[in-house]
Order: sequence, then C-alpha cells, then structure tokens
Amino acid sequence: MSLSPQAGQTSPVYIGFLNLGCYFPPRKKSFFPCPACAILVWGTGTGQVPALSSSRVAQTHLSPRLEVCFPSSKFQETFFRSTLLQIGFVRANRKDKTEPKLNIILIFLVLFTLEALLGQGSLLSCQPAGGIKPSLVHFLLFFPSCSLREGKLQHLLARELVPGDIIYLAVGDRVPADLRLIEVTDLLVDESSFTGEAEPCNKTDSVLLEAGDITTLSNVVFMGTLVRYGKGKGVVIGTGENSQFGEVFKMMQAEETPKTPLQKSMDRLGKQLTLFSFGIIGLIMLIGWLQGKRLLSMFTIGVSLAVAAIPEGLPIVVTVTLVLGVLRMAKKKVIVKKLPIVETLGCCNVICSDKTGTLTANEMTVTRLVTSDGFQAEVSGVGYNGEGNVYLLPSKEILKEFSNISVGKLVEAGCVVNNAIIRKNSVIGQPTEGALIALAMKMELADIKDIYVRKKEIPFSSEQKWMAVKCTLKNQDQEDIYFMKGAFEEVIQYCTLYNSGGISLSLTPQQKALYQQEEKRMGSSGLRVLALASGPELGKLTFLGLVGIIDPPRAGVREAVQVLFESGVSVKMVTGDALETAVAIGTKLDCFPFFFTLQSFLGVSSMSVRSVSIFFRTSPKHKLKIIKALQRAGAVVSMTGDGVNDAVALKCADIGIAMGQAGTDVSKEAANMILVDDDFSKVMNAIEEGKGIFYNIKNFVRFQLSTSISALSLITLSTVLNLPNPLNAMQILWINIIMDGPPAQSLGVEPVDRDTIKQPPRCITDTILSKSLILKIFMSAAIIISGTLFVFWKEGGITPRTTTMTFTCFVFFDLFNALTCRSQTKLIFEIGFFRNRMFLYSVLGSFLGQLAVIYIPPLQKIFQTENLGVLDLLFLTSLASSVFIVSELVKLCEKRCCHPPHTKGLSQLTRTALKHTGNRAVTLDNPSARLCDTTQPS
Repeated sequence: MSLSPQAGQTSPVYIGFLNLGCYFPPRKKSFFPCPACAILVWGTGTGQVPALSSSRVAQTHLSPRLEVCFPSSKFQETFFRSTLLQIGFVRANRKDKTEPKLNIILIFLVLFTLEALLGQGSLLSCQPAGGIKPSLVHFLLFFPSCSLREGKLQHLLARELVPGDIIYLAVGDRVPADLRLIEVTDLLVDESSFTGEAEPCNKTDSVLLEAGDITTLSNVVFMGTLVRYGKGKGVVIGTGENSQFGEVFKMMQAEETPKTPLQKSMDRLGKQLTLFSFGIIGLIMLIGWLQGKRLLSMFTIGVSLAVAAIPEGLPIVVTVTLVLGVLRMAKKKVIVKKLPIVETLGCCNVICSDKTGTLTANEMTVTRLVTSDGFQAEVSGVGYNGEGNVYLLPSKEILKEFSNISVGKLVEAGCVVNNAIIRKNSVIGQPTEGALIALAMKMELADIKDIYVRKKEIPFSSEQKWMAVKCTLKNQDQEDIYFMKGAFEEVIQYCTLYNSGGISLSLTPQQKALYQQEEKRMGSSGLRVLALASGPELGKLTFLGLVGIIDPPRAGVREAVQVLFESGVSVKMVTGDALETAVAIGTKLDCFPFFFTLQSFLGVSSMSVRSVSIFFRTSPKHKLKIIKALQRAGAVVSMTGDGVNDAVALKCADIGIAMGQAGTDVSKEAANMILVDDDFSKVMNAIEEGKGIFYNIKNFVRFQLSTSISALSLITLSTVLNLPNPLNAMQILWINIIMDGPPAQSLGVEPVDRDTIKQPPRCITDTILSKSLILKIFMSAAIIISGTLFVFWKEGGITPRTTTMTFTCFVFFDLFNALTCRSQTKLIFEIGFFRNRMFLYSVLGSFLGQLAVIYIPPLQKIFQTENLGVLDLLFLTSLASSVFIVSELVKLCEKRCCHPPHTKGLSQLTRTALKHTGNRAVTLDNPSARLCDTTQPS
C-alpha cells in the first residue's frame, strides 16, 4: 500500500459519512460529518483521494476557530474580590477626627497591593508548569503538518487546514486535526489524553459497520494525539471547534469556576458585620432620640462605633495566611494557582480521580510471569528505570540472568523481539515493549539482544496480533532462530513444543487448555497478557510462557487513599479504561473490592452517584455529569487528572488538580492546583493544610472580634450613660492599630495542627461565625469589659492614673486573649508554647510597646499616661489573665464532658457496608438503560 503523495482524480467509492461532531453519545449507526459540512470519504485505502484546490478551500472552510478568552481586568478582580475589602475602602473615607485617615488609607492600599501582587505572582509561579491559556491553543493551531493541496505536498499550519485536506503522518507527529484514515502502515497512536488508555491504539483504514465512542473509532485519529509507530494518510474531517479537541475546549470555556467555600464564608461574614453595623447605628440614633440629642450628632457617633467593630485587618490576615499555606505547599511540590483554593481543600469530601497517570504511573510494567513448565514469578519495581527484582514463587528467590532457565529464556525472548529503547528512564517506542526491556534490566539480561543479529522482522498488525523477528547469533555459524510475541490465541497456533527447563517437549492439547486458563485468569485481573515463543521455524516454535503487564498504582497512593478514607474523604475512580483494568487497580489500592455495572448514566440520581466508586469508559461529558451530580448532592468535589479528557471536569470541580509531569497543557490550564511530581499522596498534605488554614482564620476572627466588641461596648456604654470615656482617642487608636495588629497577624501563621487530617471535612454551609465561636467571642468580651470597668470604677475619677490603669488593663486582657485564641480546642501546653515564634515576638513587642507608652515621657504626653508601680502591673497581669484561665477551663470541660460519638474509620465502615451492599462501578459507554448486576464475591 503506497503512502506517497499523489494527486489523482478517480471515481469516488462511497463509504459513508462520519459524524465526529457528536461523540457523546453516538446517535446513529451510520456516520455523519461535522455540522458545517458533509465529507465523502473516498476510497478504502487502495483508491486515490482528490486534493483540494484553493477555491474549494475558501468554500469549505466553514469550521469556526478556537477562540481564547483573555482574563478580565486585574483591578476589577482585586477590588471586588470580597465585601470586607469594599468595607475597608468605606472605612478609609469615614469622617472620624480621632483617627488619622491617612493611616487607614495606607492599610487599604497595602491590602490592595498585596492582593494584586500575590494573585498575579501565584499565576506567574504556575506558568512554567501549568501553561497559560493562549499557549496551548497557539501551539495546536500553529503546529505544522505535511499536507496535500492542489496536487502538491505542502507544509500547512494546523489553523490553515480545512475539511477535505489530505494529511501525512509519521512517527513523532502531533495530529493536526481529526482525520479519517485512508491508508495506514502499522499505525499506533497515543490517545491516552482522550481515552485514558495507557497503551497506544492500533489504527486501521477499514470501514466501521456501526457507530461507537472514541475508543472504538479505529479508523479515525484525533487532533492533539501523538503518532507512536508506523505511518498513515488521512482526510481532514474536523478542525477547530468541530474537532474532538474543540469539543473539549468549548465545554471547558462554557464552564465557570465556582466560588470557593472561603469566598462564600467571607462574603457571609462581611454581610453579618454590615448588618451588625447598621444595627449599632440604629440603636445609637434611637437612644439619642429618646434622650433628646441631635440626630446628626448621634448618627456620626453611631457610624464611628459601627465601623470600629469591623476587623479591618481581616482581609490582609486571610491573604497572608493563605499565602503562607501556598508557600508551605510549594515546598512540598504542590503549586496553587488561586489563593482561596488552599482553604477549599479543608471542605473536600469527595475526590474523583482519573486512573491513568494519576492513581497509576502511566508506565507499563511487567508484574507477573508464568513459564511453560509451570514456574511462576512476580516482579517488583515500577517504570523503566530497571529498579526492582524478579521473585520466584513461592520461595521468593531473587532471579538473575539464567539462574532459572525457563524464566531466563522467557525474558530473553521478550528482550530480543523488541524495537523499544529505554533512555534516561523513559521509553522510546511502544510502552509494552519498554516494559519487556525493563524486565530484562531487572534480570540483568538487557544486553542479551546484542549477541543476536536481526535478519528479518515481521511487524505487528491488528489482523495477525503478533510480531516476530528472525535472528542469528553473532560470530557463530548456527541456524537461524525466530522469536515471537503477541496474543496467546495467535502465538499458540504456531507452537508444537513447549520449554521444560531448557528442553523442548511435545505440546499436548491438555497443556494448551491449561495455558489458556492461566491466560484468562491473568487477563481477568486486569493484566495485558503477552505470549512468547522461539524456534527455528514459524510453524514449529517452542512455547516459552506468559507475561502480565499493567500500568501499576503509583508508590504511596494506596496509603494516601486509606488515610483519606479514614478522614472522611471518599475516593472515586473515573477512568476511560476498561472495567477489568479499573477494578484491578481498585483492588490493589484496597478500596474497591466489590462492584456492579450500570449500563447508562442518564437515569442515575445525584444521591446514588455518591455510592458509586468506579466509573469506567467515561468521556469528558460523562465526567462533567458526574462532577455536577456530586455537587448537587452536596459534595465538595476535587478532581485529579492529567489528560485532555479530564480538562472540563477539572474546571467544573470545586478543586481541580492536574499532574505537573504527565499532565497535558489543557489539564494544567483548567486546574486550580498542580502536583509538580505527580505524587497523589500530596493531595492528603494539601487537604491537611486547607483544614488548618480555616482553623487559623477562625482563631483570628475570635480574637479580633472579641477585642473590637469589648472596645465598642466600653464606648457605647459611656456614650449612652453620659459617662466620661474610659479610653481617650489616642489610646483607642493604639489598641486598634498597634496592639491588635501584630498578635492578630501572628495567629494567622500558627503552624497547622497535624491532627487536623483526622478531622472530618468541614461542611460547606458552615460559617466562620459558628454558634460556638460566637459564644466564645461574647464570653471573652464580657470578661474583658467587666475587668476593665472594674479597674475604671476602682480608681474613681478621671485622672491620668485612671486612664493609664484602664488602658493598660485592656491591653493586658488583649494579650492574654490572643494567647488562648491560638487554638479553639487544644490547651496551650498541648499545642506548644514556643511552637509559633512569630506569636511570641509579636506579644513581646506589644508588651514592650505598652511599657514604652507608660514610662517614656514624650509618649506619656501623647497618650495621657503616667508611671505605674510594680504592684500595679502585677495586679493588672493577674486580673487580665482571667480571660486566659476561663477560656482554657472551657476547653478542658469540652474535652472531658462533651465526648464526641465514637466513629470507626470510614474505610472500615465502607468495608462493612460493602459486605451487604457491594461497592459500585459504573460504565458509561452504552446508551441502553439496562441495569446489569455483576457483583463478585470477595
């Protein structure tokens, strides 16, 4: 079959129309073209296809191109990010003569600048690994291709192709458009980014009798896929938005990234504080009206008091807390593209994970050997680095070279009948052949192919399903020998003998039946089984045995999945691969031991989806439906993936996590997070970080609001009761800006409690101001107000000593309150007094600053203070410590009196439930709505 470019006008042979605009689901048995144009496919591989002319190009170019959506204004995005930021801007312009407006404006400008720089810096830090939107589309649209137009071979850019163009493909080419193949020679195409299949797909130019999904379209190659082996020629049938890649791109552009739980919580908190502020204004105006005072004056006082209650440091503390979380995660090789996503991880209760390249290494590996004379061996190590050993079963003896003749000859055959090359721990060629080379490296037989001279090769084809080479030993005058590998049912037909310890014996029908049973058993466990044979003639080969190959789970994934189950996070496998492979990987991960298949996703309710653990044969639209169904059921969904087929789901999910090394540019662009080293176990660390960050934010809010409410209440009481103010304007400013600032900031950087991963995910409807937190805030505020008023009453009169004692008492209360706010549940000796050094430095600095205000004469004049004695300081310290003591006693009582109900780890509960109900695996490749129960025993 010739693949040379020729332009000949021949009589068209009608084959059918191709519908590649509607892959999900296939609608009719016959194929139809993309909506814009119908393309006749000419010939069956032996005829000629007419080349397009320039005039026809102008007429047929109807496919819309991929359009890139550029981001909105950074100023708008930053300014309107949260309600509190806008409130901060209003606060900067309020008419408050006691507090310099410039200070507040500077705080707002610093906050705005930090938000903008950190947001932009986060995106820039992700750009090398994640790919920015225009880059990938630019690469695909401007990728050159070898095309036939006007009878001439031309190099056209992918964006210039139109339906009807003829494209030539060779090894290493990136397919520039969707093509209907018309001529092929041993063509293998890597479609793992679309289908999830780690093994390259065999392509043919044959006519398909009925429609199917993209995994069954063997005569079509898709835009963006990679040619691994062979060569071919095809007619363009889909470009731009009408290609399979365009379908995914359009779906991804149509999906909007949902708001994170933190953004929703901060919005709710801002609204709550706004309502509280209006309530204060209304109350003050009502009291003033009842007292006969001027409404304008009371309104001014009310506005000042209401705005004073707003923790203006909250946005910057939240931002700094998130940034520090991002930096900690970056050290663990996890890149976060958007700051709020860090906290969202703490709410995640469902992880939908792609299999290939995410749960597995996307590196085909031999895991099991069975020789013709009954020896069995298992293989350790993953990938193409040659690390690992071959263990003879059941003795676990490590095999090297020909320490076991039968195993050695089996490995030798797999190494010789092989065209792959392993270089720098990566395979050049077919992954399956790379797995056989890696096996030989583990047996120290990788160089054995060098002792043979290859004379002839019979390449693999989808029809014969085997490959053979004819070799002879170097520098030796011996007869030629054939080595063959391929499907068992094909290879066994060429065998008349079997190997028994290096001796060839006659092969009986009973032995063939035993080999067939072993092949089926290995295949049912998800392994791809290859048979190997050798001999002097093709019809008289000696059967050597079977090897089982699989894309195994990544190191550490099993342990990570178990910890996630224990902490209340459900892990679901969503893959385009086959059922047997998906269940095999699930079994190895020890989380999917039971399943049943559901032949259609259309009738599945949102709640029933939550009970399903394995989805197989899924397309991008199916994955999107799964994510949305889980979200409708109330789940916070994280999606991990690496392929083009994962991109839409990654963008729709609450948290999209892409692989940094194996991931495609499309998946990295759609994701919120990138695992630089593709280590799934890092998801567990990210969830732990997310939970800890939310607790730190709650600690800060508790401290800031209890202080603000205390100061607000003192001023309100004095105003309402016509009493002198216990604190003057400069003292209030000192408390609000200087004393609250450093301790509050340091609470935001409290190290994450390592026990947080054991806590269940936070409910998405939980607010920052929970009922328990509000009670603790008012409890602390009541103690601070009572103690401060007691000192004010005890001193009597308005003198410098009175204001100094009251002022210092309030500051000391503030510092002790910050100490107990370091944790909501743990006592101070449990979290460690010196664990957060920044907190210690801030408290020490605040304490020394307060002493400076009291004892340095220039500051005494500004703040209207005077010297205090040692006994005064001891009295105030002991009184102020009451807020710390009471809060710690409350924590102790909660620990001892409020025992949470004992719950088993979810993984144990899951297994218990599965004994009665079975876990579920769903296939989405069949349009019928029939339910098929295939529950298997343990």
